[in-house]
Amino acid sequence: MHDAVGAYVLGVLDDADATAFEAHLARCGVCAARMDELAGMEPMLAMLADVPGLAEGPGLTDTPGSSGRPLSAQPPPPPPPAPATAQGPPLLNRLVDEVSVHRARRHRRARYLVAAVAVLVIGGPALAVSALSTDAPTTTRVTAEDVFTGLKEKATATDAATKVSATVAMEPKAWGTDTMLELRNVTGPLKCRLVAVSKTGEEQIVTSWSVPKWGYGIENSPDETARKPLYVHGGTAMPRTDIAHFDVRTFDGRQLVRVNA
Repeated sequence: MHDAVGAYVLGVLDDADATAFEAHLARCGVCAARMDELAGMEPMLAMLADVPGLAEGPGLTDTPGSSGRPLSAQPPPPPPPAPATAQGPPLLNRLVDEVSVHRARRHRRARYLVAAVAVLVIGGPALAVSALSTDAPTTTRVTAEDVFTGLKEKATATDAATKVSATVAMEPKAWGTDTMLELRNVTGPLKCRLVAVSKTGEEQIVTSWSVPKWGYGIENSPDETARKPLYVHGGTAMPRTDIAHFDVRTFDGRQLVRVNA
């Protein structure tokens, strides 16, 4: 029965033999594994039936009353069966065995690749960098200060009354103006917004934020976090050339600092 796998895949077993093989297949792990290896190869195996001498053996061509498992391309009606020879089935099985070996080799290579992909998925991006490069992986963390530094045009002002200091970095975009604010010497609690004001007086809110009671950019603060400035990123639909100035205002309308653009 183990030798009938190739013939079954080709569809050349008669009804009785095919039924017997299917009953055997239900309880035979060897044949089930071999069927899995040969899955999808019916067209290739069918071509083997056209090898001279291979189709001359009994049972290797479809005949009326066959199992109804036709080949993908039916050969012409066969001549009357020739006397049985030992050439057909052994040659077919040897060819099927060779195909199985090549398939198994490809399966092993595929398993290695799947294992490598699994390592990358489980290990994450850092491991992927390590796997794809001979150099040690490096981690790059872009901070808000980096983005602020990268915007080339900047304008700075300090309000004489509030002592709040602000620097607005700008960059023209097709959609308007990319904007980032650096805010210093402000204490809270406050809720604030950055407003862009055009040369014609039009106003647009760029972004908003909250200031905790310990504040931002307080030079002599004992709190390390409070000594750092606040960076807030936003944008406005106004073209850069239309902007006259930016105002930092509280939600109740009090102006903390104005930065001329």
